[in-house]
Amino acid sequence: MNQRIDTIDSLHRHVQWAIELEHATIPPYLCALYSLDPARNADAVELVSSVFVEEMIHLALASNLLNAVGGEPRLDVPEMLPGYPRQLPHGSMELSLLPFGPEALDMFLRLEKPEAPGAPGESDHYATIGQFYDAIEDGLRFLTETLGEDKVFSGDPARQVTAGPFHHTGGVLRPVTDLGSALAALEEIVEQGEGTSRGEVWDGDHDIFHPDRDEVAHYYRFEELKLGRRYQRGDTPQSGPTGEPVTFDPTGVSPMQPNPRRSADPQVRAAQEEFDNTYCTLLYLLHQAFTGEPALIRDATRAMFGLKSEALKLMRLSEDDSTTAGPTFRYVPPEDRV
Repeated sequence: MNQRIDTIDSLHRHVQWAIELEHATIPPYLCALYSLDPARNADAVELVSSVFVEEMIHLALASNLLNAVGGEPRLDVPEMLPGYPRQLPHGSMELSLLPFGPEALDMFLRLEKPEAPGAPGESDHYATIGQFYDAIEDGLRFLTETLGEDKVFSGDPARQVTAGPFHHTGGVLRPVTDLGSALAALEEIVEQGEGTSRGEVWDGDHDIFHPDRDEVAHYYRFEELKLGRRYQRGDTPQSGPTGEPVTFDPTGVSPMQPNPRRSADPQVRAAQEEFDNTYCTLLYLLHQAFTGEPALIRDATRAMFGLKSEALKLMRLSEDDSTTAGPTFRYVPPEDRV
């Protein structure tokens, strides 16, 4: 639905939706990543971890953008974790928590699907994420032209959060202070997901894992895993990947129960509650970092890495004869956190 974003209030609302959109992808990527045995599936771990880190950068860029235009990001709120499976916020596809495998790959490919050339921006019920960000870009340009840049970018620059370089990506978290930096942030988000120029395999960054080539956009990274081959220079979306093999060992995946529910087993339930507490602490730290305490981004990063051991602990616990336990990503109100 392409209803123009033509007021500051509408802009604030849509950029908050962008934050919620980027966050909604993180639990599915985490479950797929932590279900992988790094010793047997190094290629898949490398590719999924790079996408996960970039989605965190996208969430942070959207938060910087909302601060820049005078809004206030809301990250520690129940709507961030409504339960899985769930709809992509204001979109049309369903997201689930799945172990890595063909079903998860197909979901990720639908999620990161590039928009068709010439497709219009869509401010709600968007078909692709790129079309949603096109609508935000159109709104930013319209409001800047009609109200003036100073009126649109009225936020406190001290609230901008910066970070990087990162271990898993060439992407960087930069401040947003004006139309130019806002458009650069939107371009970074869309290109890392879909590729440059809406018809390229590459995302415009350099591949830090492989110095001899450029970084592949998210959609095409998942194609590499699905098709079992790397993209190399000269490849196009039409040619498909023609480079070196990408290996995947299906026996090196924890059989996590899809869309885990709170377990009746006391040991499993306690581990799930511990994970949810830690995850909601991460949301709290992110919220604080983007609402006036930018230095807390370092604490949020540490909390994020703490999730790994708790997720792996869950995936070593049996839920039934054929599946292991997994995180539920349930929202814990601040007053109930341990």
